[in-house]
Amino acid sequence: MNPVEIILKKRNGQSLEASEIQWFIQGVINGTVTDYQAAAFLMAVYFQGLNVHETQTLTQEMLDSGTRYSLESIEGPKIDKHSTGGVGDKVSLILAPLGAACGLKVPMMSGRALGHTGGTLDKLESIPGFRHSLSRSEFETVLKKVGCAMIGQDESIAPADRKLYALRDVTGTVECLPLIVSSILSKKAAEGAEGLILDIKVGSGAFMKTKRDAKALGKSLVQVAKKLGLNAKAVITDMNQPLGYAVGNSVEVNEAIEILKNQRSSSFSSTDLKEVTIHLCSHMLILGKKVRTVNEGRKRALEKLQDGSAWEVFKQMVIAQGGDLQNLNQESGLPVAQKKIQWKSRRNGYLTKINTEAIGRLIVAMGGGRQKAEDQIDHSVGLLFHRKLGARLKPGDPIVTALVNPSTSEEKLAELEQRFLDSVQIQSTRKNSPKLILETLS
Repeated sequence: MNPVEIILKKRNGQSLEASEIQWFIQGVINGTVTDYQAAAFLMAVYFQGLNVHETQTLTQEMLDSGTRYSLESIEGPKIDKHSTGGVGDKVSLILAPLGAACGLKVPMMSGRALGHTGGTLDKLESIPGFRHSLSRSEFETVLKKVGCAMIGQDESIAPADRKLYALRDVTGTVECLPLIVSSILSKKAAEGAEGLILDIKVGSGAFMKTKRDAKALGKSLVQVAKKLGLNAKAVITDMNQPLGYAVGNSVEVNEAIEILKNQRSSSFSSTDLKEVTIHLCSHMLILGKKVRTVNEGRKRALEKLQDGSAWEVFKQMVIAQGGDLQNLNQESGLPVAQKKIQWKSRRNGYLTKINTEAIGRLIVAMGGGRQKAEDQIDHSVGLLFHRKLGARLKPGDPIVTALVNPSTSEEKLAELEQRFLDSVQIQSTRKNSPKLILETLS
């Protein structure tokens, strides 16, 4: 076979045979398909799409390109969660230990930042010493001992996905339904989970901008997951504003810890973050047959959050994976950038719109994400929101506090502030805040 012919076939809108997809993915791994050919293939798929059979084949081939974990020796239901990506989405940091505190085993394989969305691994790297690269035996040991483990994709797990994932991030092919499906499920099927809750984000800060597209993605994920032997549910949640109040790496870990510790800040609110986490946990408990209804699941999750059980599990996980608890146990949490600037409202009115994708890209511009695959992340920078959608504002009222690198020039700071102000809309008429949890697909 010839990679160019396969690229042309898909570029021209034709369906690929299973053998063609298999050959192409094997070529990505063994080097007979170059990076620029793989990038061209991704772009062709981005514009022409894949049907359900092509998507299933691509997912299976990416899964089969590496090894699969077997967790049969570990007692208890193995249930995981995956988010399609958002801004300020630090749910996994709370949900994994919370699910474990409720009696589940949570084998969570996470990824890095993709496009404008933050990555769980990048956030975990804010914790000094934390190791997300664990051997298979270490992973199983932590899972048995603690109840949850949060790891990255090692070289043996879906290596074809790892290569394509990096190319998608830098070639403008992130927002593509079949590529999202195959990337997510190839990793989740490989990690040994039995059930999977999918948090499908929709809105200005999500890859899926409309509910119609989010439902299509959710249905495709559930359908292909079940063909791979994973019992799955998809929950569609809003991403028209950052989730919680913190956007960045260290600042998001700090916010997650506040919820795990049941701390409340008078200046900020994490109500939406807590609500999404509790709701997703309730569905995980149903999949794991720990409860029968969403209400039962919510009650158990709230109990384990409020009695400190989830926080204890989080600390055990951090220790087991080599992390330093010293900063986490302090009131101030992880260190953040010391240069703090408030970006304020310039008019009267109500905060009616936040271009949340622009907020994610602003964090990248501040150094908190990657513009090129080899870029190093500054974990200390971030944004702390004082106002959410619907808030009343007067001139001079702070909307966010920006935590920036002290070396940032005044010219750069002015540019960042203008980009932020361009991303928010203040109008004289108040609009209702968007509904947080929109629909469940199973």
